[in-house]
Amino acid sequence: MKLTREIKTAILVIASISLFIWGYSFLKGKDLFVNYKTIFIKYDNVEGLEPSSAVSINGKSIGKVVAITLDKNWKSIVEIQIDGAYPISKSSIAQIYAPSPIGGKQIAILPGKGSDLVQDGDFLKSASKLGLTDELSNQLVPLKGKVETLLNNTNELLVNLNQVLDKSTQSNLKNSIASLDKTLTELSQISKSVNIMLAENKSKLNNTLTNIDKTSANFAAISDSLSNANLAATVSNLEKTLASVDKIMSDLQAGTGTMGKMLKDDKMYTNFTKASKELELLLEDVRLHPTRYVNVSLFGKKEKPYVAPSSENTNKD
Repeated sequence: MKLTREIKTAILVIASISLFIWGYSFLKGKDLFVNYKTIFIKYDNVEGLEPSSAVSINGKSIGKVVAITLDKNWKSIVEIQIDGAYPISKSSIAQIYAPSPIGGKQIAILPGKGSDLVQDGDFLKSASKLGLTDELSNQLVPLKGKVETLLNNTNELLVNLNQVLDKSTQSNLKNSIASLDKTLTELSQISKSVNIMLAENKSKLNNTLTNIDKTSANFAAISDSLSNANLAATVSNLEKTLASVDKIMSDLQAGTGTMGKMLKDDKMYTNFTKASKELELLLEDVRLHPTRYVNVSLFGKKEKPYVAPSSENTNKD
C-alpha cells in the first residue's frame, strides 16, 4: 500500500505533537511512561518550599512538588506527585526540611508502618523540621534580649561612672595612684636595703643559724637524757614524800601529836605560856638578886629571904 502525501503529513504532525508533549513533560520532570500518584499535604507554613521542590524517601528522590494553594482557613495545601512504584503507608509523614542553610526547602517522606497504602488523591500527615537558620533564629531571640539588657546595664553603669568620676574624684584618683606609685617605689628601696643588709651580715646570720643548730642539738641531748632517766622512780618518791607531808598536815589539823596539840590544845598552850612567864620571872630575879642563888660572900653577909614579885610588876612585865 502506497502512502499518500496527506497520510505522511498526518503521521509527521502526530509524531511532532507527541514529541512536543513528551519533551514538555520531560522538561517539567514528569516521565510519561511512569505511573505517578498525586498526594496532598496540609501545612501551617510552607516558607521556602516552592513548586518543583524535590520529594524524597531516605534521600532517594521519588517525586516533586506540583503546586501550592491555600484553603478557606488559610492553610497551605501542597500537591505532590510521587512515583507509584514506591508503596507508601497512610501512616507516613511528609516533613518539610532544609537540606542546606542557603538552599530552598524540600519534602521528606518518613515511612510509616501498616499495610494500608496511600492512594491517588489522599492526604498525608504533615510535619516541619527546623533548619539550621531557624534553630539559630530561635536561639538568638532570647540571646538578643539578654544582649539588649546587658547593653542597657552597661550604658547605665557608664552614666553612673561618669557622674561619680567628676573632676574632684578624678583628681583624688590621680593622687591616689601617685601615692601608690610612691609607696611601691619606697617598698622597692626598702627591699634593696634589706638585701644589702642581708648580704653584709651573711656571715653573722650563718653563725647565728649554726648556734641555733647547736642549741637544738643540746636540747635534743637533754631530751634524750630525760627520756633515759628513771623518771618513774623519781615521781614515785615524790609522791611518797607528798603523801608524808599531807599526813603531817592532816595530823596538825586534827590536833594529834605534840605539834598538833600545841596548835589545837588551848590548855597546853596556856600551860606553855605560863611556864614561859615563870621562867622569865626566874631569870629576872636571878639578874636582880644573884646572891640568892650563888653564895659568894667573903665576910659572911646574911642572905636576904626571897620576896616574890608583886602582882603589879608581874602584870607590868
